Amino acid sequence: MTVAIPKETHPGETRAAMVPEHVTKLTALGAKVEVESGLGAACGHSDADYTTAGATVCADRAGMIKAADVILQVRKPSPNDVGLMREGAVFVGLLDPFQSPELIQALAARGVSAISMEMVPRSTRAQKMDVLSSQASLAGYAAVIVATGQSGKIFPMMMTPAGTIKPVKVFIIGAGVAGLQAIATAKRLGAKVEAFDTRPVVEEQVKSLGAKFVKIDVGETGQTADGYAKPLTEEQIKLQREGMTRVCAESDVVITTAQVFGRRAPILLTSEMLDAMKPGSVVVDLAVESGGNVEGVVADQITDRKGVKIVGIANLPGTVPVHASQMYSSNVTALLSEFWDKDTKALKLNLEDDILKGCLVTHGGKIVNAKLATT
Repeated sequence: MTVAIPKETHPGETRAAMVPEHVTKLTALGAKVEVESGLGAACGHSDADYTTAGATVCADRAGMIKAADVILQVRKPSPNDVGLMREGAVFVGLLDPFQSPELIQALAARGVSAISMEMVPRSTRAQKMDVLSSQASLAGYAAVIVATGQSGKIFPMMMTPAGTIKPVKVFIIGAGVAGLQAIATAKRLGAKVEAFDTRPVVEEQVKSLGAKFVKIDVGETGQTADGYAKPLTEEQIKLQREGMTRVCAESDVVITTAQVFGRRAPILLTSEMLDAMKPGSVVVDLAVESGGNVEGVVADQITDRKGVKIVGIANLPGTVPVHASQMYSSNVTALLSEFWDKDTKALKLNLEDDILKGCLVTHGGKIVNAKLATT
Protein backbone atom coordinates (compact mmCIF):
# COMPACT_ATOMS: atom_id res chain seq x y z
CA MET A 1 0.00 0.00 0.00
CA THR A 2 1.38 3.37 -1.04
CA VAL A 3 1.25 6.31 1.37
CA ALA A 4 1.93 9.64 -0.37
CA ILE A 5 2.76 12.92 1.36
CA PRO A 6 2.62 15.96 -0.97
CA LYS A 7 3.97 19.39 0.00
CA GLU A 8 1.50 21.85 1.49
CA THR A 9 0.01 24.38 -0.92
CA HIS A 10 -1.65 26.68 1.64
CA PRO A 11 0.14 30.07 1.56
CA GLY A 12 2.70 30.35 4.34
CA GLU A 13 2.23 26.80 5.66
CA THR A 14 5.53 25.61 7.12
CA ARG A 15 4.45 22.28 8.62
CA ALA A 16 4.89 18.88 7.01
CA ALA A 17 2.41 16.04 7.49
CA MET A 18 5.17 13.47 8.01
CA VAL A 19 8.70 13.64 9.46
CA PRO A 20 11.43 11.07 8.75
CA GLU A 21 11.23 9.30 12.11
CA HIS A 22 7.61 8.35 11.41
CA VAL A 23 8.37 7.30 7.83
CA THR A 24 10.46 4.58 9.42
CA LYS A 25 7.49 3.43 11.49
CA LEU A 26 5.22 3.25 8.44
CA THR A 27 7.72 1.33 6.34
CA ALA A 28 8.12 -1.11 9.24
CA LEU A 29 4.38 -1.80 8.92
CA GLY A 30 4.88 -2.65 5.27
CA ALA A 31 3.84 0.64 3.68
CA LYS A 32 5.54 2.13 0.66
CA VAL A 33 6.05 5.81 1.50
CA GLU A 34 6.45 8.51 -1.16
CA VAL A 35 7.12 12.16 -0.34
CA GLU A 36 7.20 15.14 -2.64
CA SER A 37 10.61 16.70 -3.02
CA GLY A 38 11.01 19.62 -0.60
CA LEU A 39 8.34 18.36 1.81
CA GLY A 40 10.37 19.09 4.94
CA ALA A 41 12.33 22.14 3.76
CA ALA A 42 10.53 24.54 6.13
CA CYS A 43 10.76 22.27 9.17
CA GLY A 44 14.37 21.17 9.04
CA HIS A 45 14.21 17.92 7.05
CA SER A 46 16.02 17.41 3.73
CA ASP A 47 15.06 15.03 0.94
CA ALA A 48 18.06 12.95 1.97
CA ASP A 49 16.63 12.59 5.49
CA TYR A 50 13.45 11.10 4.04
CA THR A 51 15.39 8.79 1.73
CA THR A 52 17.48 7.53 4.65
CA ALA A 53 14.27 6.85 6.58
CA GLY A 54 13.00 4.64 3.76
CA ALA A 55 10.83 6.97 1.68
CA THR A 56 10.95 7.51 -2.07
CA VAL A 57 11.33 11.18 -2.96
CA CYS A 58 9.23 12.23 -5.98
CA ALA A 59 9.23 15.35 -8.11
CA ASP A 60 6.01 14.38 -9.93
CA ARG A 61 3.29 15.59 -7.52
CA ALA A 62 0.38 14.74 -9.83
CA GLY A 63 1.63 11.24 -10.58
CA MET A 64 2.24 10.58 -6.88
CA ILE A 65 -1.30 11.60 -5.90
CA LYS A 66 -2.90 9.64 -8.74
CA ALA A 67 -1.19 6.40 -7.69
CA ALA A 68 -1.56 6.78 -3.92
CA ASP A 69 -3.69 4.56 -1.72
CA VAL A 70 -3.37 6.98 1.22
CA ILE A 71 -2.62 10.71 1.00
CA LEU A 72 -1.47 12.65 4.05
CA GLN A 73 -1.49 16.43 4.38
CA VAL A 74 -1.75 19.05 7.11
CA ARG A 75 -4.19 21.33 5.31
CA LYS A 76 -7.15 20.45 3.10
CA PRO A 77 -6.42 19.49 -0.51
CA SER A 78 -6.83 21.85 -3.44
CA PRO A 79 -9.63 21.16 -5.96
CA ASN A 80 -6.96 20.18 -8.47
CA ASP A 81 -5.47 17.60 -6.08
CA VAL A 82 -8.92 16.17 -5.33
CA GLY A 83 -9.42 15.67 -9.06
CA LEU A 84 -6.23 13.59 -9.18
CA MET A 85 -7.21 11.19 -6.40
CA ARG A 86 -8.35 7.75 -7.43
CA GLU A 87 -11.61 6.18 -6.29
CA GLY A 88 -11.11 4.34 -3.01
CA ALA A 89 -8.12 6.40 -1.93
CA VAL A 90 -7.94 7.62 1.68
CA PHE A 91 -7.17 11.27 2.42
CA VAL A 92 -6.10 12.33 5.92
CA GLY A 93 -5.79 15.98 6.96
CA LEU A 94 -7.35 19.02 8.61
CA LEU A 95 -10.41 19.43 6.40
CA ASP A 96 -12.29 22.19 8.25
CA PRO A 97 -15.42 20.26 7.19
CA PHE A 98 -18.12 22.59 8.54
CA GLN A 99 -16.69 25.54 6.60
CA SER A 100 -15.80 23.55 3.47
CA PRO A 101 -19.03 22.00 2.13
CA GLU A 102 -17.94 22.13 -1.52
CA LEU A 103 -14.70 20.31 -0.73
CA ILE A 104 -16.53 17.60 1.22
CA GLN A 105 -18.98 17.13 -1.63
CA ALA A 106 -16.10 16.89 -4.11
CA LEU A 107 -14.30 14.26 -2.02
CA ALA A 108 -17.49 12.23 -1.76
CA ALA A 109 -18.16 12.49 -5.49
CA ARG A 110 -14.63 11.34 -6.20
CA GLY A 111 -15.14 8.24 -4.05
CA VAL A 112 -12.42 9.24 -1.59
CA SER A 113 -12.55 8.15 2.05
CA ALA A 114 -11.70 11.41 3.79
CA ILE A 115 -10.62 11.56 7.43
CA SER A 116 -10.87 14.93 9.14
CA MET A 117 -8.20 14.99 11.84
CA GLU A 118 -9.88 17.78 13.80
CA MET A 119 -12.90 15.50 14.29
CA VAL A 120 -10.97 12.73 16.04
CA PRO A 121 -12.98 12.10 19.25
CA ARG A 122 -11.49 13.31 22.52
CA SER A 123 -11.38 9.88 24.11
CA THR A 124 -8.64 8.12 26.04
CA ARG A 125 -8.01 5.70 23.20
CA ALA A 126 -7.80 8.47 20.61
CA GLN A 127 -5.65 10.81 22.70
CA LYS A 128 -2.48 9.94 20.75
CA MET A 129 -4.27 11.04 17.55
CA ASP A 130 -5.60 14.35 18.90
CA VAL A 131 -4.20 16.87 16.45
CA LEU A 132 -6.25 19.77 17.81
CA SER A 133 -4.75 19.38 21.26
CA SER A 134 -1.18 18.91 20.05
CA GLN A 135 -1.30 21.95 17.78
CA ALA A 136 -3.25 24.07 20.29
CA SER A 137 -0.60 23.52 22.96
CA LEU A 138 2.03 24.87 20.57
CA ALA A 139 -0.21 27.82 19.65
CA GLY A 140 -0.58 28.73 23.33
CA TYR A 141 3.17 28.70 23.80
CA ALA A 142 3.81 30.67 20.60
CA ALA A 143 1.20 33.30 21.52
CA VAL A 144 3.11 34.24 24.66
CA ILE A 145 6.43 34.35 22.82
CA VAL A 146 4.90 36.61 20.16
CA ALA A 147 3.52 38.85 22.91
CA THR A 148 6.97 39.22 24.49
CA GLY A 149 8.31 40.43 21.16
CA GLN A 150 5.54 42.99 20.71
CA SER A 151 5.48 44.30 24.27
CA GLY A 152 7.83 47.06 25.30
CA LYS A 153 8.24 45.42 28.70
CA ILE A 154 10.07 42.45 30.15
CA PHE A 155 7.82 39.83 31.74
CA PRO A 156 9.45 39.03 35.11
CA MET A 157 9.93 41.19 38.17
CA MET A 158 13.50 42.44 38.32
CA MET A 159 15.25 44.17 41.20
CA THR A 160 18.08 46.43 40.05
CA PRO A 161 20.16 49.29 41.50
CA ALA A 162 18.00 51.56 39.34
CA GLY A 163 14.80 50.33 40.98
CA THR A 164 12.36 47.45 40.90
CA ILE A 165 10.61 46.47 37.69
CA LYS A 166 7.14 45.06 38.26
CA PRO A 167 6.10 41.88 36.44
CA VAL A 168 3.76 42.31 33.50
CA LYS A 169 0.12 41.36 33.94
CA VAL A 170 -1.11 38.75 31.48
CA PHE A 171 -4.77 37.89 31.07
CA ILE A 172 -5.62 34.62 29.30
CA ILE A 173 -9.20 34.25 28.06
CA GLY A 174 -10.09 30.59 27.61
CA ALA A 175 -8.43 27.81 29.62
CA GLY A 176 -8.53 24.97 27.12
CA VAL A 177 -5.36 23.30 25.85
CA ALA A 178 -4.02 26.49 24.24
CA GLY A 179 -4.97 28.67 27.19
CA LEU A 180 -3.39 26.38 29.77
CA GLN A 181 -0.15 26.24 27.81
CA ALA A 182 -0.20 30.04 27.49
CA ILE A 183 -0.66 30.32 31.26
CA ALA A 184 2.22 27.95 31.93
CA THR A 185 4.51 29.75 29.49
CA ALA A 186 3.70 33.22 30.82
CA LYS A 187 4.31 32.00 34.39
CA ARG A 188 7.66 30.49 33.40
CA LEU A 189 8.63 33.90 32.04
CA GLY A 190 7.77 35.51 35.37
CA ALA A 191 4.48 37.25 34.51
CA LYS A 192 1.57 37.77 36.88
CA VAL A 193 -1.17 35.74 35.20
CA GLU A 194 -4.95 35.78 35.43
CA ALA A 195 -7.29 33.59 33.40
CA PHE A 196 -10.99 33.25 32.68
CA ASP A 197 -13.10 30.46 31.23
CA THR A 198 -16.84 29.93 31.08
CA ARG A 199 -16.34 26.41 32.46
CA PRO A 200 -15.94 26.50 36.26
CA VAL A 201 -14.50 22.98 36.07
CA VAL A 202 -11.15 24.34 34.82
CA GLU A 203 -10.57 26.63 37.83
CA GLU A 204 -8.41 24.06 39.61
CA GLN A 205 -6.28 23.55 36.51
CA VAL A 206 -5.70 27.30 36.23
CA LYS A 207 -4.73 27.56 39.90
CA SER A 208 -2.44 24.54 39.66
CA LEU A 209 -0.36 26.48 37.13
CA GLY A 210 0.00 29.40 39.51
CA ALA A 211 -2.51 31.74 37.89
CA LYS A 212 -5.51 33.49 39.40
CA PHE A 213 -8.90 32.36 38.12
CA VAL A 214 -11.16 35.32 37.34
CA LYS A 215 -14.75 34.61 38.32
CA ILE A 216 -17.50 36.26 36.30
CA ASP A 217 -21.07 35.21 36.99
CA VAL A 218 -22.74 34.62 33.62
CA GLY A 219 -25.29 32.08 34.83
CA GLU A 220 -25.37 28.40 33.93
CA THR A 221 -22.52 27.28 31.65
CA GLY A 222 -20.80 24.00 30.88
CA GLN A 223 -18.94 21.95 28.34
CA THR A 224 -19.76 19.46 25.61
CA ALA A 225 -19.09 15.73 25.81
CA ASP A 226 -15.88 16.39 23.86
CA GLY A 227 -14.67 18.91 26.44
CA TYR A 228 -15.37 22.09 24.45
CA ALA A 229 -17.05 25.11 26.03
CA LYS A 230 -20.75 25.38 25.19
CA PRO A 231 -21.78 28.52 23.26
CA LEU A 232 -23.08 31.38 25.42
CA THR A 233 -26.32 33.27 24.96
CA GLU A 234 -26.22 36.94 23.95
CA GLU A 235 -27.06 37.95 27.53
CA GLN A 236 -24.27 35.76 28.91
CA ILE A 237 -21.80 37.24 26.42
CA LYS A 238 -22.78 40.74 27.56
CA LEU A 239 -22.19 39.85 31.22
CA GLN A 240 -18.88 38.23 30.34
CA ARG A 241 -17.66 41.29 28.45
CA GLU A 242 -18.58 43.58 31.34
CA GLY A 243 -16.63 41.43 33.75
CA MET A 244 -13.60 41.18 31.50
CA THR A 245 -13.36 44.89 30.73
CA ARG A 246 -11.90 45.72 34.15
CA VAL A 247 -9.30 42.95 33.95
CA CYS A 248 -8.31 43.90 30.39
CA ALA A 249 -7.86 47.54 31.41
CA GLU A 250 -5.35 46.47 34.07
CA SER A 251 -3.47 44.00 31.84
CA ASP A 252 -0.33 44.51 29.77
CA VAL A 253 -1.01 41.45 27.61
CA VAL A 254 -4.33 39.79 26.73
CA ILE A 255 -4.43 36.45 24.91
CA THR A 256 -7.75 35.16 23.60
CA THR A 257 -8.17 31.46 22.79
CA ALA A 258 -11.94 30.90 22.59
CA GLN A 259 -13.15 28.79 19.68
CA VAL A 260 -16.33 26.79 19.11
CA PHE A 261 -15.64 23.89 16.75
CA GLY A 262 -17.60 24.16 13.52
CA ARG A 263 -18.72 27.73 14.18
CA ARG A 264 -17.33 31.25 13.95
CA ALA A 265 -15.25 32.23 16.97
CA PRO A 266 -17.15 34.46 19.42
CA ILE A 267 -16.24 38.14 19.72
CA LEU A 268 -14.86 38.57 23.24
CA LEU A 269 -13.04 41.90 23.02
CA THR A 270 -15.13 44.71 21.57
CA SER A 271 -13.92 48.12 20.44
CA GLU A 272 -15.14 49.61 23.73
CA MET A 273 -13.11 47.06 25.70
CA LEU A 274 -10.01 47.76 23.63
CA ASP A 275 -10.47 51.50 24.23
CA ALA A 276 -10.24 50.83 27.98
CA MET A 277 -6.79 49.24 27.63
CA LYS A 278 -3.56 51.14 28.21
CA PRO A 279 -1.45 52.30 25.26
CA GLY A 280 1.43 49.86 24.85
CA SER A 281 -0.75 46.86 25.70
CA VAL A 282 -0.70 43.81 23.44
CA VAL A 283 -3.60 41.57 22.42
CA VAL A 284 -2.93 38.21 20.73
CA ASP A 285 -5.93 36.54 19.07
CA LEU A 286 -5.47 32.77 18.66
CA ALA A 287 -8.87 32.41 16.99
CA VAL A 288 -8.16 34.68 14.02
CA GLU A 289 -8.41 31.84 11.47
CA SER A 290 -11.99 31.13 12.54
CA GLY A 291 -13.09 34.77 12.56
CA GLY A 292 -11.29 36.07 15.63
CA ASN A 293 -12.18 36.88 19.24
CA VAL A 294 -11.12 40.52 18.91
CA GLU A 295 -13.14 43.14 17.09
CA GLY A 296 -11.08 44.56 14.24
CA VAL A 297 -8.42 41.85 14.19
CA VAL A 298 -6.88 41.27 10.75
CA ALA A 299 -5.50 37.87 9.79
CA ASP A 300 -1.70 37.80 9.47
CA GLN A 301 -1.35 41.43 10.48
CA ILE A 302 -0.40 43.38 13.58
CA THR A 303 -2.63 46.43 13.81
CA ASP A 304 -2.44 49.42 16.12
CA ARG A 305 -5.61 50.67 17.77
CA LYS A 306 -4.96 53.82 19.79
CA GLY A 307 -1.65 52.44 20.98
CA VAL A 308 -2.91 48.89 21.62
CA LYS A 309 -1.29 46.29 19.38
CA ILE A 310 -3.68 43.62 18.06
CA VAL A 311 -1.76 40.58 16.85
CA GLY A 312 -3.64 38.46 14.31
CA ILE A 313 -0.98 35.97 13.27
CA ALA A 314 -2.73 32.96 11.75
CA ASN A 315 -1.29 29.47 12.13
CA LEU A 316 0.74 30.10 15.27
CA PRO A 317 1.81 26.42 15.37
CA GLY A 318 3.45 27.11 12.02
CA THR A 319 5.82 29.56 13.74
CA VAL A 320 7.41 26.53 15.45
CA PRO A 321 7.32 24.17 12.44
CA VAL A 322 9.91 21.66 13.67
CA HIS A 323 7.88 20.58 16.69
CA ALA A 324 4.50 21.26 15.07
CA SER A 325 5.39 18.87 12.24
CA GLN A 326 6.75 16.32 14.67
CA MET A 327 3.55 16.33 16.72
CA TYR A 328 1.20 16.30 13.73
CA SER A 329 3.18 13.48 12.14
CA SER A 330 2.99 11.50 15.38
CA ASN A 331 -0.79 11.98 15.57
CA VAL A 332 -1.31 10.84 11.97
CA THR A 333 1.04 7.88 12.36
CA ALA A 334 -0.87 6.79 15.45
CA LEU A 335 -4.13 6.86 13.48
CA LEU A 336 -2.73 4.84 10.59
CA SER A 337 -1.15 2.33 12.97
CA GLU A 338 -4.45 1.88 14.81
CA PHE A 339 -6.25 0.78 11.64
CA TRP A 340 -3.38 -1.00 9.90
CA ASP A 341 -3.96 -4.66 9.10
CA LYS A 342 -0.66 -6.43 9.79
CA ASP A 343 -1.64 -9.49 7.76
CA THR A 344 -2.49 -7.67 4.53
CA LYS A 345 -0.08 -4.80 5.27
CA ALA A 346 -2.77 -2.29 4.35
CA LEU A 347 -5.01 0.31 5.96
CA LYS A 348 -8.37 -1.21 6.88
CA LEU A 349 -11.19 1.18 7.78
CA ASN A 350 -13.55 -0.33 10.32
CA LEU A 351 -16.67 1.77 9.87
CA GLU A 352 -18.07 0.56 13.20
CA ASP A 353 -15.08 1.82 15.17
CA ASP A 354 -15.89 4.75 17.48
CA ILE A 355 -12.87 6.76 16.37
CA LEU A 356 -13.68 6.44 12.67
CA LYS A 357 -17.34 7.15 13.31
CA GLY A 358 -16.21 10.50 14.65
CA CYS A 359 -13.64 11.52 12.05
CA LEU A 360 -14.49 9.70 8.79
CA VAL A 361 -16.27 12.31 6.68
CA THR A 362 -16.76 10.67 3.28
CA HIS A 363 -16.72 7.04 2.16
CA GLY A 364 -18.09 5.02 -0.73
CA GLY A 365 -19.25 8.10 -2.62
CA LYS A 366 -21.26 9.50 0.31
CA ILE A 367 -20.95 11.92 3.22
CA VAL A 368 -21.04 9.47 6.10
CA ASN A 369 -20.39 11.63 9.16
CA ALA A 370 -23.52 12.09 11.27
CA LYS A 371 -22.55 15.59 12.40
CA LEU A 372 -22.16 16.81 8.85
CA ALA A 373 -25.32 15.10 7.66
CA THR A 374 -27.38 17.25 10.05
CA THR A 375 -25.77 20.59 9.19
